[in-house]
Amino acid sequence: MFTPLILKNSIQKYAWGSYSAIQQLTGAEPSDEPWAELWMGAHPKAPSQVNVDGQWVALQDFIRWFPKDILGEHTAKKFNNTLPYLFKVLAAKQALSIQAHPNAEQAKNGFELESATGPDINASARNYKDSCHKPECICALTPFTGLKGFRKITSILEMLTRFCPHGLADEIKALKTTNLKIFFQALMELPQSKKKLVILETVETAQKQASSDLTGEWILKLHQQYPTDIGVISPLFLNLFCLKPGQALFLPAGELHAYLDGLGIELMANSDNVLRGGLTPKHVDVPELLNVLNFVESDIEIMLPESISDCEGKYPVFAEEFMLSTIHLSDSKTYISPQQRSVEILLCTYGNAQLTYRDNQNESIDLKKGDSLLIPADVHAYRINGNAQFYKAGVPL
Repeated sequence: MFTPLILKNSIQKYAWGSYSAIQQLTGAEPSDEPWAELWMGAHPKAPSQVNVDGQWVALQDFIRWFPKDILGEHTAKKFNNTLPYLFKVLAAKQALSIQAHPNAEQAKNGFELESATGPDINASARNYKDSCHKPECICALTPFTGLKGFRKITSILEMLTRFCPHGLADEIKALKTTNLKIFFQALMELPQSKKKLVILETVETAQKQASSDLTGEWILKLHQQYPTDIGVISPLFLNLFCLKPGQALFLPAGELHAYLDGLGIELMANSDNVLRGGLTPKHVDVPELLNVLNFVESDIEIMLPESISDCEGKYPVFAEEFMLSTIHLSDSKTYISPQQRSVEILLCTYGNAQLTYRDNQNESIDLKKGDSLLIPADVHAYRINGNAQFYKAGVPL
């Protein structure tokens, strides 16, 4: 019989990260380097560690030794004895790259083709690092801003006409009679000289409107960060969203998106496959991006947790690899886990609590803000008491 295990997690220090957000969550001091992501899971790039008999062990090794006990028989069989999700805390102080992820078939075919013909798996020009797709969701811990999916064509035309009527006159005319794919491809393939003029005109218009227009405000912020990148004008054709704490979004395969600012929970399938489309100095493969994207008009569909008990709400996420819920505890509300469940990772984002397991032996773990722990599937029902909030990742059964 296994027990819940406190996780020791890795920090990813990317340039776009925050100097204080994850540090405040985990109780660490503000740092001289930006902390961008805290990873909870068994990704080989930066696995969490668990303490086994006094020794810290990488989580993927622990799972490999005891796959059915840790993952549960159903999950172990379905996902080839691996943890199928990666649970993150993401702290964006600057914009992340505009990107999209392939579906399962595209990931498999792309990985096989690149593995056979190159480039090397670690090359900067490599699109497919594995054969898996990467659905994901983002849940705000603080106000969280980003871009997601193409605006309605009528909205794009209105935005382009308002911010860049001269530089994009041909593209505006074409979009009225063609489709989003042709428009986006033309935008991505603009000659450098025209790209500069488009960015200049858009920024000059935004400077006149920024005080009263969120789109203009973000164009100026993106221009400060990436002054020569066509992604600066992406708020004109992608939906700009601002999540309140507790609100979430699901991002399926093929949807263009970017996270711009804020602290959030990110939960995704355990994959590294990213096709970039702007706001980045990294490799941008326009033909492959065009092959992966879904060119559909969309609205922002904000998810809120749906109550499944008096203290737990589950987000309506549509993924085989993961599910996400939030747990709110108080003096009058105790969380009691179901008997049948998958492997879970819990993160405490507020307060203090005590997790009790093995009721007949009354064993417990004290938890505070910033603590995370692995609950193997083999652990019988457990309970959590206290005044606290948790986010819980699991696998649907």
